[in-house]
Amino acid sequence: MNNITYKLTKGDVNWQEVSDVLRRSGLSDHSAGEQEIIFKNSYAVVFVYDKDKIVGVGRALSDGICQAAVYNIALDEEYQGYGIGRRLIALLLDQLKGQNIILYTHPRTVALYEKMGFRRNKTAMCIFDVGKEKQEWMEQEGFLLPEDYRFMEEISRF
Repeated sequence: MNNITYKLTKGDVNWQEVSDVLRRSGLSDHSAGEQEIIFKNSYAVVFVYDKDKIVGVGRALSDGICQAAVYNIALDEEYQGYGIGRRLIALLLDQLKGQNIILYTHPRTVALYEKMGFRRNKTAMCIFDVGKEKQEWMEQEGFLLPEDYRFMEEISRF
């Protein structure tokens, strides 16, 4: 892991490698061309390289002043457990200093983000335009609470 470097710019990126990392991580099936648009339209980016190959990515949307959202944090499995992912996230968060930050994550990585200072939010809402089958999978995996789910303290309000 001695050849790991991090890049915070969007120029001279192999977008096919970005697409491949996100596909291997199960985060996105968008093409290389679509990933180029997605990442170039993002406020902040981090690309993790092993020599000259991209092995990890992350990005954030932001208004640049007070609100930001982190997306697409992905690191190839063989690079996990060495602090590379933590560094990727820290470099992304450094670009968002002073802003409120939200993120979507896999239920398996909640503890990692909690260790980095993130807290769960009971009132976050989302709409995913992914179709019924994908939404059912997201619910089964723990990304979404069941439809019409209510926390105990909410029941009296409805």
